[in-house]
Formats: sequence, C-alpha cells, structure tokens
Amino acid sequence: ACLWCWNQFPSDARHRTDTVVKEGKAAILFPSANEVFYNPVQEFNRDLTVVVSLSEETNEAEAQTEEKNGSEEPAVTAAAGERCERGLRVLEGLAASGLRSVRFALEVPGLQSVTANDFSAKAAALIARNAQYNGVSHLLQASCRDASMLMYDMRAKKDRYDVIDLDPYGSPASFLDAAVQSVSEGGMWKVSDHCCNCKYSTSAEAADTCMYALRIILHSLDQRAGVYQRYIQPLLSVSVDFYIRVFVRVFTGQATVKNSASKQALVYNCVGCGAFHLQRMGRRTSNGKHMKYSAATGPPVGPECEHCGQRHQLGGPIWAESIHDLEFVQKVLSAVSGNPCRFGTSKRIEGVLSMVTEELEDVPLYYTVDNLSSTIHCNTPSLLQFRSALLHAGHRVSLSHACKNAIKTDAPPAAIWDIMRCWVNFTGEKEKLFLVILNTACFTVREDANPQSRKRHLTRFQENPQAFWGPKARAKAGGGISADLQDKRKKFQNKRKNQITDSSQLKTFPCKKFKQLRGHLCKRLPTPGMDLLRGVFSQTRSM
Repeated sequence: ACLWCWNQFPSDARHRTDTVVKEGKAAILFPSANEVFYNPVQEFNRDLTVVVSLSEETNEAEAQTEEKNGSEEPAVTAAAGERCERGLRVLEGLAASGLRSVRFALEVPGLQSVTANDFSAKAAALIARNAQYNGVSHLLQASCRDASMLMYDMRAKKDRYDVIDLDPYGSPASFLDAAVQSVSEGGMWKVSDHCCNCKYSTSAEAADTCMYALRIILHSLDQRAGVYQRYIQPLLSVSVDFYIRVFVRVFTGQATVKNSASKQALVYNCVGCGAFHLQRMGRRTSNGKHMKYSAATGPPVGPECEHCGQRHQLGGPIWAESIHDLEFVQKVLSAVSGNPCRFGTSKRIEGVLSMVTEELEDVPLYYTVDNLSSTIHCNTPSLLQFRSALLHAGHRVSLSHACKNAIKTDAPPAAIWDIMRCWVNFTGEKEKLFLVILNTACFTVREDANPQSRKRHLTRFQENPQAFWGPKARAKAGGGISADLQDKRKKFQNKRKNQITDSSQLKTFPCKKFKQLRGHLCKRLPTPGMDLLRGVFSQTRSM
C-alpha cells in the first residue's frame, strides 16, 4: 500500500516537503499544492463530529451492557486506537485528506473499522499515507471509489455501516439515496451542506434564512428515507459559518413512515412585512388505539397579508418538527464541559450547544429584529427590550444559534407588529403619525429576558480567524489556486470602505422603484411599511 501511495504522486511531488497539520490527536501530512481539499476553519465541524461520535459510542456501549445483563460474559469496549471486533463500522464517503477519519481512529473508542473514501486517486493515496503516519492502518482503510457506488454495494443488512459521514464540497443531494440504504438500523447519519436549496426539490423563496435551509435538508433526508420504509430522528442540527451540519438516526418502520407527511410543512411568507404561516402537509388524528392519517386542509392565509396587504410567497416543504434531541445534546454538552482542553474549539461548541438547549423546540422559524425595524423604517430595539416586551405580553421567546439577531417566539404576527408600533411611540420617532395599537407593550427589561448563554458570555458565533476564511477553493488536479480567484478577492477588498461622499457623483433622477417625494429624489415609497406602521389593516380588522 505504501508503494502504491508513493506512485500516485508526480515525481516532483514525491520530493516536495509536506506540511504537517496538527488537529486533535492527529498529525496530517498535507501537500503544499492545492491538490487535496483542506479547510482549517472547519476545525469546529470536525471537533463537533468527534464529540458526537464519542456520545454515539457511549450509547452503543450502554446498549451492549444491557444485552449482557444476566450473562457471565461482561461487555468489552476497546480503547481509542484499538480494534473492537463488535465495535462500530464507520464510513467517511468524501474524506479528502482523511483528517476526520484519522481523528475518528485516534480519539473514538470502540471502533471495528473506519473506511475513508475519496474519488480522487491522489486523495486516497494521501489518506493511506496519513493512516500509516498516525499508526492507525489497522483501523483505517483508504478507498478510491465513487461514494454512491461504494454505499450501494453495502446495502445488505450484514454489510451496512453504523455511522456514515458525508461532508462534500457543495451539496450532498446526489449521495442521499445510497446513504440511507447503507446505514444500519438505528445507525447515525451525519450530513453537511455548503450549497443552495435548489438541489432538494423545494422552494426557498418564502424565507431565506439559515434555519429555513436547515429544515429543507432534514425534509430531504426524511423524504429519501421514506422511499425505503425508513424514517429519521434528528439528534442535533446546527447552522454555523457557511455550512449546515445535521446528525440523525435512521430507523425502519412502516407505521411511523405514514406519519411523515404530518412532519412536513409549506411556508406562506409575506413579501411586505415578513410574517410567515406554516401549513402542515398531513394530519394525524387518534381514533382509540388506532391512528388515522389524512390530507391537511388549507391554506392558513388569504390571498393578501392581513397585516400589510401584500401578497404571499410559497416555500418548502420543510421539516416542521423538532430538530434536536435535547437529552442527546445535553450528553454531548456534558462531554465537552467536563474536559474543555480536549478540543481546540471547545468554547464555541459549548456556546452553540448551550444556545441549542435554550431554543424553543416547537417554533420552526424566526424573525430578526433588524428586518422588523427595516420594514417600518425605525430604530432597532435591543434584543433585551424586544424579548422583554414579548415576555410581558405572556409569550414565550428564545434566541437562535443560527443568527445572532434572531427571535423565536410563539407570538402571532399581529402581536409582534403591535410591539413594533409601540416601540415607535416609545422612541417618539414618528410623532405626527396616527398609530393604531391594539395592545400596549412594556419594554422594561426583565431578568429572564437574558438567557444563560448570553449572561455567561459564551462564544456562540464565529470570530474571523484569518483572511479569506470562507468555503475555500475547490482542490485542483495540478494544485494551486487559480489567478482569477485571487484577482476577484483583490477587486472586492474593502469595497464598502470607499463609499461615494460627493453628491455630484450620485444620480439625480428617480429610478423605476423609487419616486420623487417631498422634493427628495430616490426616496422609497411609504407602502407597505407605513401602512403597516399606521395600522391600516389592523384598524380594519378591529372594526
């Protein structure tokens, strides 16, 4: 295997000095050329995956212990780095340098085997070299195949993997069908997405948020599983930086699959004020000991928004159920908090998971305070003031790990816009307007408006670790980064710092979407924001 790895690289690359990348317990040999993809910023992704795998191994060990109860043979779990004959079989379908798989082999106990696959021959050769360099060749096998074909070949129940990890450059949509068939009963399926929503047969026009995209992917996983009488159980789902990461278990059950439609929903989103309503795609009713499944009735909205009179856009379907298993998340959080020095990104993992435990489970989407303020052209209230107003009104509210300005609440849109109209009165910004307010809001800050993760100043969102820390360029066969990409980066560097200050350089004619108003050119028309602010439609409803 070592001679084969050596022959996969060009003669000049064989004598090239490799860079040693250290992460966790692994030390990876990485070529200086961009021939195999690697992004150091995704250390958080890999750390989170390892700690979730540790929790998965703990669950497996507990299950084996329960099976051994009453027998003389004790349950045996091999230590990290050792082969366990009854351990977990892991597949990383798109492994690139193999860093994640090497970390699995070195840091996760109770493994039977780790298969690190990549379609690139150079990547597969690098994986084999790194496995030998880290002394885990007895656990980790390099594979150079098409990931889908590899998983299709392992569909038999005796061949299935206990853990399948898919982290592609872009979208995993083309691998989902093969993966859902080759994961074992109750096995863990880990999926990352760095791409758009158009690959999942859904519409993303209704609410372009990170949480919306996350729920689109969960819907796609469950839809793909349902084809084979299987269903998913989300354990942990996060939207961080420039990608989405979900951890789910896969089970088989025809009766449970029938309930799948009631877990999905369409989203009606107002283009004017941003109010959204969910329409479940199925309905489940209890009839004694039996469950009846039927089609849902709708739509939940009229042709025009009742708050601003604008039209609705239709989006989805999305996953409308809980996206986390709080018991599992608490177990992962305890593992990180108990040993904060174990992972390089432990502080951020603790912060993100703490926010996850504080989120409202039964509220699928969220509003952002700055967008609410932008709609009616007013100053933005602080998160504490807005959260306090909702709590004073008797509603539940939480933040979201996906966006620092997000507000998740069970308050209806009418209550939210009442609070915003009260805020305008409270600040005295638009004194000459007659504002119709159905319920008065109180902005006195409450103690419970500030969640524990915020009080403890936990690291919840990414701080810029380095220049150009985004998704990175795709690996090239010849290595290196294209000149066009570097030129593009220089072109847009500091583009917002050099703004035009000379009024003579600004255009002096109204464009199509703007009209002259009170002698000022290019000022946005007041509709629908001002109608919403004045409460025109709220007044109509109250009559």
